[in-house]
Amino acid sequence: MTIAFQGIGIPSSCPIALGPAFIDVRGRTRASQIPIAADQVDQEIARLDLAVDAARASLEAVRNQIPHSTPIKIAEFIDAHLLMLEDAALLEEVRRIVTDRLCSAEWALQLHRDTLVRVFDEMDDPYLRTRRDDVEHVVHQIQSFLQPDTPGSDLGSRDLNGFVAVSRDLTPADAILLNHRGAVAFVTEYGGPLSHTAILARSLGVPAVMGIQDVTSYLHPHELLVVDGETGTLLADADDRTLGYFRQRLRAIEARQRRLRELINRPSQTRDAVPISLLANLELPEDVETAKSNGAAGVGLYRTEFLYLNRSDLPDEEEHLATYAEMVADLEGIPITIRTLDLGVDKGATPVGDCGSSVCNPALGLRAIRLCLKEPELFRPQLRAILRASALGPVRLMLPLVTNIQEVDRVLALIAQLKRQLDRDGLEYDDAMPVGVMIEVPAAALAARAFARRMDFLSIGTNDLIQYTLAVDRLDGAVNYLFDPIHPAILRLVRMIIEAGRALDIPVSMCGEMAGDPRFTRLLLGLGLREFSMQPGAILDIKEVVLAVDTRELERRTDALYANLDDADPSELLDALNQG
Repeated sequence: MTIAFQGIGIPSSCPIALGPAFIDVRGRTRASQIPIAADQVDQEIARLDLAVDAARASLEAVRNQIPHSTPIKIAEFIDAHLLMLEDAALLEEVRRIVTDRLCSAEWALQLHRDTLVRVFDEMDDPYLRTRRDDVEHVVHQIQSFLQPDTPGSDLGSRDLNGFVAVSRDLTPADAILLNHRGAVAFVTEYGGPLSHTAILARSLGVPAVMGIQDVTSYLHPHELLVVDGETGTLLADADDRTLGYFRQRLRAIEARQRRLRELINRPSQTRDAVPISLLANLELPEDVETAKSNGAAGVGLYRTEFLYLNRSDLPDEEEHLATYAEMVADLEGIPITIRTLDLGVDKGATPVGDCGSSVCNPALGLRAIRLCLKEPELFRPQLRAILRASALGPVRLMLPLVTNIQEVDRVLALIAQLKRQLDRDGLEYDDAMPVGVMIEVPAAALAARAFARRMDFLSIGTNDLIQYTLAVDRLDGAVNYLFDPIHPAILRLVRMIIEAGRALDIPVSMCGEMAGDPRFTRLLLGLGLREFSMQPGAILDIKEVVLAVDTRELERRTDALYANLDDADPSELLDALNQG
């Protein structure tokens, strides 16, 4: 009898894998509360320091195993954890707990871990929320040396060629080792699509299914598994008929991928010769190679929040500039849109402000452009660095979470001031660098024409636009069934934004998940969208649709769909549009 498990799918270059199970029982073990005497404090702190040194040596050993020929900058994932091991804010607090509470290093580390995880769990941004995994992983690295008798497995010495690795959790270091040992897929009890391990899995081309509770307890070593990263499904003990279906599907996927690769060098235009710009959303600098290998025409959204994470200080202008300059150089002349800081004080990422999540709604509070305008000393170094990077190649600047025109006017005035400073300092910049806004608040969508009069471009952030318009947290399992990209209100707002751009002859892009979903490509083209920005792995799927359609026909049929929004099921209208 086939047993099915459902989790969060992480599709990759080949989203399906079959193989025997390798069960890794290590994971998030809980320490016991062990009291110590006052004269044992120094000994406990010494144990902690030794464990940190051992964890650092272990990570450095993994880093040294990464081949120089690796096409992506995998080492930076390990570097992020090494930096956390140097973080005084992490370790000094653990030492203080040992001293004040007279408890073991293991217990103190766990208490501080629980505090940090609560902070991340209260964050609004889903990408930043998953950074709790980095805390978990670093704490686990240290705990594994404080508690050496914890059950485990030596990943570094196992031949896992063809195996599916099943674990409670995987650190980026684990994922790298497993990949080097030949594992064909990852299955975990914890984790999500924006975790570093998930990003690594995509980059490594390894399908993964994450978030299957207690999966290590249900499976047996060497049991044949089917991992479907596309649907988030794990199958165990599958019968011959089921295995035959997935093997046939795997062959079909591999054949389709070969066909898609042939599209990379074809011009991205519709059958009626309308050019469509297909851009990439990037989370980290190491994603550049993936974007280029999928034929991205540029970067439509580069998130800069990673620069502010896992540190007690703020990045200065030179650190910002070094990162952006590297990105511009790696992109080799294709344009990049850099989004300014989209964090809030509720996220614990900056030492400014006094509105925490306990006194205000993080989603509606002091964050993104609101925080930057309230704290210009936080904002200026990033703006100066982006301006200076614009002298090195085609750069656009994008402002997140704008609500009213006054915010935009204040930013434009600040940019003009910074340009005068750069002139006095003798530093180069592109005086014509485009400046645009993300439309992700319903108020901004309704005022799209006013924004279009002042800006060089608009970008539709559908993830938040849908969430705010429908009052639905898409990560809340109790209500996320209401998160509907084709709700009539959403389609009307999207069309309103696109028409505002057309009326004033400025480009409009879309950088939310809707842009990278082939189910919506015909609809969006019919609504007039001509610039799509998405996760790099989706580019060729969208391009395949683009090459097959005629925009004039799509616009005619979309107008008919739009006229019936209030009288028919939008999903049925969408199906009809896609089947025609």
